[in-house]
Amino acid sequence: MDSSNQAGWWSPLDTYGTGLEYAYMAYNAPGSTAGTHKVYIARRDGTGAWSNIPVMNGTSVAEFVDDNGHNQPSIARDGSGRFHVFASMHNNTWRYFRSDTVGGAPQEHAADMPDPTMKVTYPIVTTAPNGDLYLFVRADNDPGGKRYGVLLRWDNAASTWSQIAVIASNLNKSVYPDDLVFDSNGDLHILFEWAQFAASALRHQLSYLKYSPSTGTFSKADGTAVSAPVSLTTADIVQPLASTEAYVTSGDDPGGPGVQSAKLIVDSNNSPIIAYRYREEGSSTFSVKLATHNASGWQRQTVYNASETRAAIDVTWTGSAARVYYAVTSGTDRAYMATLSGGVWTPTSIAPGVPIERLAVKRNAKGVDILYLVDLTNLKLIYGRNP
Repeated sequence: MDSSNQAGWWSPLDTYGTGLEYAYMAYNAPGSTAGTHKVYIARRDGTGAWSNIPVMNGTSVAEFVDDNGHNQPSIARDGSGRFHVFASMHNNTWRYFRSDTVGGAPQEHAADMPDPTMKVTYPIVTTAPNGDLYLFVRADNDPGGKRYGVLLRWDNAASTWSQIAVIASNLNKSVYPDDLVFDSNGDLHILFEWAQFAASALRHQLSYLKYSPSTGTFSKADGTAVSAPVSLTTADIVQPLASTEAYVTSGDDPGGPGVQSAKLIVDSNNSPIIAYRYREEGSSTFSVKLATHNASGWQRQTVYNASETRAAIDVTWTGSAARVYYAVTSGTDRAYMATLSGGVWTPTSIAPGVPIERLAVKRNAKGVDILYLVDLTNLKLIYGRNP
């Protein structure tokens, strides 16, 4: 594994199978020279055997310059068994790869995207119940003073991509995609953050949006219809601004309250559950928070705030409870799962003795949380299971 295999926003893990279980872990491997990486998929088949699938750019493995926090791969498997990989884009035109055969090595297919001139960052991709794919990216409109969120769809039957809509846009702001999750009704739940244009490591006003493919409509968590794109005036704000919280133009973290990294899942009633990192007023560290929605609106609680955390967070639903996954910056154990019992969040180490710095988690069709764990100290990508 390459040292550049680290991000807080990505979707590098997919799973498949209700009988035999498969897992697919997209990752950056060391490149041919220092400061570069090559893109691969680690595939675990139904017997537990591993293989390494290269992501191809012509006759060579796709290779790009390192850019931590941006140039990391996201993957999804479509309903026909083809892999789709979006890799190494930081305000770049499409770097898109797709299998030409079921389970085959992805090949370069950037020309298949609907707007070849779009400058893209933070691709988040997921598979719909019918086998289509949905992709959420940030696109640049720098001359217009904004970077907006775009939702796209892969029609699996037709094998074509199309743009659904610009779904989030605000003058002098940049959108930061976080997550996409389908529910049992076939509706798509969308999560994102906002920053001052053009970019900032500290974001604000974590926002939620639901899209119903069957009707082509967008709504808030309470069912109120909204028009796309939403702005800061019309967005469903999960984490409002604190009294001293402010948008600051800074590529680095300017300090003060704000959001950094978030993921979501839905519960058995198809209601969103959101795990995110938020630095409270007066604090120098990012707490792990959980937000849920009821008739009174968004309800927020603290899961963990005892020490500094990394931009590594995820959440799953067991059928009766949420599991919140996060990583801390120090200690013998770094990666944890927290569960709520008796009103208290209790952490459990998920990789004892391993200095995990990044993670992704996906609950597979057999009800097992599949763990994608990144050990940057030892340059290891670790597969885990949490029934």
